Amino acid sequence: MVVQRRKQRKMYFNAPLHKRQKFMSAHLSKELREKYGIRSLPVRKGDKVRVLRGDYIFSEGKVMKVDLKRTRIFIEKVTREKTDGTEVNIPFHPSNVEIIELDLKDEERAKIIERRGV
Repeated sequence: MVVQRRKQRKMYFNAPLHKRQKFMSAHLSKELREKYGIRSLPVRKGDKVRVLRGDYIFSEGKVMKVDLKRTRIFIEKVTREKTDGTEVNIPFHPSNVEIIELDLKDEERAKIIERRGV
């Protein structure tokens, strides 16, 4: 079976929102990886993340918004100033961050971690 790159790209960019949730996965930090026995999880609002790429490398903060339509996350305290002086949050792709603290208020998420963990 031949997998065509153009068809994979088309499926990625035209994916429905319920499938885009899978695209929002980020790696866990080494401590969390050892603790839970899993490598990555979808990022959720309230998780604490560290930026691993770009101009804002090693910046940390809580996820304040997850944009499934644009496949981006927005982190508190990681902003830039526009020319008119207003502060705007910077969008990050989830593959460029690592989760350093999980928001486990949701019982469903705890079940997911338990199910996937070793």
